[in-house]
Amino acid sequence: MIDPQNIVRAIASHATWKYRLRQAIATGTSEWTVPGVRVDDQCDFGVWLRSLSKVEQLSEHWKTVQARHREFHRAAADVLELALAGRGSEATEAIAPHSHFADVSKNLTLAMMAWKEDVTTNAGG
Repeated sequence: MIDPQNIVRAIASHATWKYRLRQAIATGTSEWTVPGVRVDDQCDFGVWLRSLSKVEQLSEHWKTVQARHREFHRAAADVLELALAGRGSEATEAIAPHSHFADVSKNLTLAMMAWKEDVTTNAGG
């Protein structure tokens, strides 16, 4: 059974990425590397997603969240790459409202919230 708190933690964790990226833009440095951010199976949530049973991985929620999670990491890596290359104004535009990163981030959060709601509703039934 899926613990909805894993999804809640992932929502919070991925929300901090905008802050981390803004810091990288401001300083031109980051403790993360572009290749490390680009992969989606190294963060706690990515590890958890892949640890779920094959049956759970067949669910539409899992497939949607996994695809959007992968896209999120790629978008975050693209922004980080700009920041680390000293292209701060481009990186700032890349995380602005209605940017690709903002849309991807919002879509991932919405997918995780829908999954959490479904898990929570079905756990009580």
